[in-house]
Amino acid sequence: MSKSTSKSMTPPKTFPERCLHMVMFESLAVLTSAPIVAWAMGVPMAHAGALALMFSSVAMAWNMVFNMLFEKIEQRYQLIRTVVVRIAHATAFEFGLVVMLVPLAAWWLGVSMLDAFILDVGLILYFLPYTFLFNLIYDKVRARLMARRVRAV
Repeated sequence: MSKSTSKSMTPPKTFPERCLHMVMFESLAVLTSAPIVAWAMGVPMAHAGALALMFSSVAMAWNMVFNMLFEKIEQRYQLIRTVVVRIAHATAFEFGLVVMLVPLAAWWLGVSMLDAFILDVGLILYFLPYTFLFNLIYDKVRARLMARRVRAV
């Protein structure tokens, strides 16, 4: 049986589901990263939470803009999403995010750009496993829910 017809395949996400995924991801990200930032930077939780919300808002907006631009580049140069292209995509996305978030963190926290950069590197190291685990769990739960729907029909 080919991969495309395998019973383990779940249907593509709808736009509302993608929105739900994003809200769940970002909400949990804010709730889990704010205490880390508060502890690491020695600032009140409310201050760190506000920064986490700002980071989340910037990341969501950048994600939409960056992916739209990247897809235009893919079309123009007829790129295929190979491992190298995916690495370039992820690296360029993170670089752009660092360029936007480091000055924001430095300003909000009243720290140097170097301190803000170190904080951002720490958050990147936090978000690599967070993103992996969140999506792994989300996909497993989604597959189970989709299988139940199919059995109910």
